[in-house]
Amino acid sequence: MGFFEAFRMAWGAIQGHKTRSSLTLLGMVIGVFAIIVSVTAVEVIDVYFKEKLQFLGSSTVSITRNPQFQIGDRDRSGRNRPNITFEQVERLEDAMQLAVTISPMDDFAIGKMTYQDRETEPGVMVMGSDEDMLGNFSYEIEYGRFFTRDDIQYARPVCVLGADIVKVLFPNENPIRKVMKAAGKRCEVIGVLKEKGNFLGIPMDNRAYIPITRGFADYGGLGRNIGNVSVRVHDPVMVNAVIDELTGRFRVIRGVQPGEESSFEISTNDSMQAVFEAFTGTLTAGGAGIGLISLLAAGIGIMNIMLVSVTERTREIGVRKSVGARKKDIMRQFLFEAFFLCQIGGIVGILLGAAVGNGVAFYFDITAAFPTGWAIASVILVTMIALIFGGYPALKAARLAPIESLRHE
Repeated sequence: MGFFEAFRMAWGAIQGHKTRSSLTLLGMVIGVFAIIVSVTAVEVIDVYFKEKLQFLGSSTVSITRNPQFQIGDRDRSGRNRPNITFEQVERLEDAMQLAVTISPMDDFAIGKMTYQDRETEPGVMVMGSDEDMLGNFSYEIEYGRFFTRDDIQYARPVCVLGADIVKVLFPNENPIRKVMKAAGKRCEVIGVLKEKGNFLGIPMDNRAYIPITRGFADYGGLGRNIGNVSVRVHDPVMVNAVIDELTGRFRVIRGVQPGEESSFEISTNDSMQAVFEAFTGTLTAGGAGIGLISLLAAGIGIMNIMLVSVTERTREIGVRKSVGARKKDIMRQFLFEAFFLCQIGGIVGILLGAAVGNGVAFYFDITAAFPTGWAIASVILVTMIALIFGGYPALKAARLAPIESLRHE
């Protein structure tokens, strides 16, 4: 019996037992689906992180009191770290010898933005920064202007709005030079930022920005902790040198003694990406582990179904052997049956897993992803399952004695 004849007979046997074959396929589909849906969702999240972290840029360094992103339990020692104050940031800017641009950013209030009889939802953030915020935090002006050095020096009551605020307060008019209230404090609109979208579900366009010095005047807290200090390196080659100088000079400014642990954190795009990769790697391993267990159960199910099939078709096997079928012909047919069941189940599982896994992307309106490597690995894996779990039933069928097989009822 030739290769194609064995192929045809195996396919015919599967079609002849649709219910049994469908149930067997279901187990394989669930196993592959469990792997692909988890790794696809994690890959979508990973792509999302990589895209959104580009707002830092490869030549931007962040200084914070505590780690910006941390997996696992937080270090309790961070609770006792002193605030990073605006005065310390100004001293650091004056002390730096390498070419950098330093820009602080902090949130001062959360409340409503109002203009005449229109108002936003109460969850809008009022953020304070300086004239270098655009370059350091990758924002762009849509129209109007941004803060000048004089705006910061004289703590002028001006503000730059995110696109979402403008849509609510100024739907049919130009907001420039209009006077509004930001969380109860008056300010003149001087500019509107281009849309940035969301990050981790947090809207980035639902914010109003004021000069950081105006924030201190309106909302108080000159000694408050500055949430993020961005340091943009003018020459990307000098990033490591800048980090070394930042660390040394800021330790002196903050009074950290030699041998003591720094009371602040310095992070780059790469360091934060490494944290996310560790997190997504753990999720991928967990999802893949669950899927592998499901595949193992599906493989045992295939072996069971194939053994039942061998028992049911014992007489058929005897007839085929009596007319000249060889052991390898019988074995080839049963292996093909297992192969078909595994491959069809694997392909369906991959397609369903990729579709459902990308539901995360469609829901959050982010870039879709397809785990090509895991899809190929899944095809190889189901092929191995077909050979391993289908091999024993096929071997058992091939070893049946023709005379005993013909006597079987």
